[in-house]
Amino acid sequence: MHPLLIARVLGLFALLFGVTLTAPIGIALIHGETDLTPFLEPLAGSLVLGFVLWVGGELGPRLGGGAHGDLGVRDGFLIVALFWFLLSTLGAWPLVLGVGLSPVDALFEAASGLTTTGATVITGLDALPRSLLFYRQELQWLGGMGVVVLGLAIIPLLGIGGMQLYRAEAPGPLKEEKLTPRLVGTARSLWLLYLGLTAACALGYWLAGMSVFDAVSHSLSTVSTGGFSTHDDSIGYYNSPVVEGVSIVFMLLAAINFGLHFVVWNKLDPRLYLRDPEARSFLIFVFAVVLVVSLMLWLEHVYPGPLKGVREAAFTVVSLVTSTGFATVDHAHWPDFLPVLLMIAAFVGGCGGSTAGGIKVLRVVLLSKQGLYEVRRLIHPRAMTPVRVGNRVVDAQLMQSVWGYFALYMMTFVLCGLWMIHAGLDPVSAFAAVATSINNLGPGLGEVAYNFQTVSDQGKLVAVAAMLLGRLEIFTILVLLTPGFWRG
Repeated sequence: MHPLLIARVLGLFALLFGVTLTAPIGIALIHGETDLTPFLEPLAGSLVLGFVLWVGGELGPRLGGGAHGDLGVRDGFLIVALFWFLLSTLGAWPLVLGVGLSPVDALFEAASGLTTTGATVITGLDALPRSLLFYRQELQWLGGMGVVVLGLAIIPLLGIGGMQLYRAEAPGPLKEEKLTPRLVGTARSLWLLYLGLTAACALGYWLAGMSVFDAVSHSLSTVSTGGFSTHDDSIGYYNSPVVEGVSIVFMLLAAINFGLHFVVWNKLDPRLYLRDPEARSFLIFVFAVVLVVSLMLWLEHVYPGPLKGVREAAFTVVSLVTSTGFATVDHAHWPDFLPVLLMIAAFVGGCGGSTAGGIKVLRVVLLSKQGLYEVRRLIHPRAMTPVRVGNRVVDAQLMQSVWGYFALYMMTFVLCGLWMIHAGLDPVSAFAAVATSINNLGPGLGEVAYNFQTVSDQGKLVAVAAMLLGRLEIFTILVLLTPGFWRG
């Protein structure tokens, strides 16, 4: 490994994070807020830390610290893991100073924002300064596509390759695929798409009746599928079918592979969304769950008419499956099996290469196809029927990777759940707390149906670990715990 190079990259990211704090400072000045301390101190601290790491990494070889060399696979994994821990810590700083949270609560809130989980320990959002409200939304927006990918657009300044960072950061099973031949082009393409969707979403919210501030703020958490809001009542604050419609459209778009968006944009052919097997499976799955939930709400007479039930079912299902977590109703108290069904649906999540959480649709499709293949083998032991996704034959290495991920996912889920029970939660709340954290979802059941305020500090730290494991898809963190990673 190359510690000086790692320090140099982390220094760059700390500097970038410091620069992002100028946005909430600008919001504070626009709205006449006089206390800028919650942002000025973290801004100065981030810039100083980033400068020290950058200069140390730059001057080290000249002072006999060895050459930089090339960025290796192990360096990439370590940089990404350290970066997310570092950014969560720096991100907690303004929340301690501005909201008065304890260090553990602030770390939880910052990690929840950056991982786009959307779980919170804060109430009384409507009374908070707008600069702090915007800061929470900004955290989610930066974490949505991954600040690491943003850095990849600038990484050529370091004179090193960044593919190792991209492989460690990018969500989904197909991490080797790039949109453009050069990685820097891929990063820039992703962020142009991300910016374009955010701007379109903000415009849609504004035309639907939101104020400019709320429209921009909610666009940041919608396209990132984060779910933070500027109001305690979330999207339900507006009680507007038009606002909910805009939100549904952009939550679905954000949960579809950005690589597919890139191809559709280049070819100007929206029909490609339905031709892509993963996107098609995702949309069919969402429609099926909406249908089941709408039917149950109608049969149980939860709402006076079927249209109201369809409206609430559509918004809630899309919000949870895409791991956004916006709310218009208290779905945790819907009748029968609906709360559990919605939580299970959230495990599937969005498409690979999207900002959504969950296991990812492509993995679920592959696991299902492999399961059916094994059943067919029992009937026809000598038949050779490869697993296909669309017209593409899935190679054995990818299937092994998917099964390996699923096995580690379940082991991690069980261990975190047991730890949550040890931290004081009842079994249902512990299950929901881990599910909402590792799937980067937000809303839960039981004690964590609305927020994590009553969870112990130990439980919140378990949730932070689960959020980071889910955001980095487990392998990136667990590989650091293997002895072989540190050898050589």
